[in-house]
Amino acid sequence: MLRDRGAGRVSILGASKGAEAALLVSALAECADAVIALAPTSVTWANVGPGRDGRERPYRSSWTWRGRPLPFVPYDDSWTPTEPEGSPVAVLGWYETSLATHADLLRAAAIPVAGPGVDLVLVAGGADRMWPSLRFARELAARRASAGREAVLVTRADAGHRIIFPGEAVPPPSPRFAHGGTAHADAALGAAAWPHVLAAVRGDRTPGSGS
Repeated sequence: MLRDRGAGRVSILGASKGAEAALLVSALAECADAVIALAPTSVTWANVGPGRDGRERPYRSSWTWRGRPLPFVPYDDSWTPTEPEGSPVAVLGWYETSLATHADLLRAAAIPVAGPGVDLVLVAGGADRMWPSLRFARELAARRASAGREAVLVTRADAGHRIIFPGEAVPPPSPRFAHGGTAHADAALGAAAWPHVLAAVRGDRTPGSGS
C-alpha cells in the first residue's frame, strides 16, 4: 500500500503494546524495512479490554492474522497489587506471574523476529515497572541472533517504561500506573537510542548495539 504510493522505505515504530503490534505486523505481513520497538514484549498477550462482544473474559488474543487469533499468553488473575489503594500501580509483577503460570504457552506465543533485510531496533529500560521490557528485548535480540541476523539493542538500567526522544515533552506522571524510571533516565535512554532510530529509518547502516 505505502509502496504502491511511491514509498521507497517503510518503517514501523511502536511503544509498549504498540511495539507488540509493530513486531507482529512486520513479521507476518513482511511490509517494513525497519522496525523500532520501544519497551517491547517478546510474546503475544491476551486482550487488555473488552472484545467485540463487549466482554473482557474469557481472555482472548489481542491480535488476529487473516481472521484467526494468534497464540497468546493469558493473565494470571490470582495476582494482586501491593500498592496502597488509590496509588499508581506497578503491573510488572502481574506480567511476571503470568509468564511463570503459563510457561507452557510461551513458545507458541513467541513473536517472530523481523525477516532478512529488516533493521530491528529494540529500546528498553531496566527499571520498567509495567512489564519486563528489558527481558523481552533481550529475548527478541537472542531470537534474531539465532536466526543469523543482528538487532540493535539500546538499554539503560535506570530508565522506565516511557522512553523520551530528544525534543519530546516529558509526560506527566500517570495517576493509574507506575511506569518506573525517572524523567532524566528516560530522556537519556531516548537520546542514546535516537541515532539508531534515525539510521534504521533512513536505511543507513545501523550502529552497533548500545547499553
